[in-house]
Amino acid sequence: MNRVVIFFVAGLLLAGFYLHPSNCRAASTPQLPVKGMVTMVDLGATKCIVCKMMSSIVESLQKEYKGKAEIVFIDVWQHPEAGRKFHVNLIPTQIFFDRNGKEVYRHEGLLTKGAIVSKLEEMGVK
Repeated sequence: MNRVVIFFVAGLLLAGFYLHPSNCRAASTPQLPVKGMVTMVDLGATKCIVCKMMSSIVESLQKEYKGKAEIVFIDVWQHPEAGRKFHVNLIPTQIFFDRNGKEVYRHEGLLTKGAIVSKLEEMGVK
């Protein structure tokens, strides 16, 4: 019985560490979706293998589309409320919102840079 309690407490301590806001790359996330701007939200986790593959794509697009579209990564393991808010069932999930904040496209799994660029262009982002 004591071992069960020890493992339970250790699990809670570890969960508290991983859920701490300072462990998130998107700690200063703007209100999402961003009003007046096409927004792509990539919901994943920094410790998820497929999500790690997406991270370089997202970082590149953030630089390329700065001021043209909002590209945001949220770690749902560190911020589970975001997973609930956006109804995420699988990570990574990419959600595209139009300038009015309406969800227009959702994809689960790895999405290539070309596919993202194509979707942004389809939504009027140059």
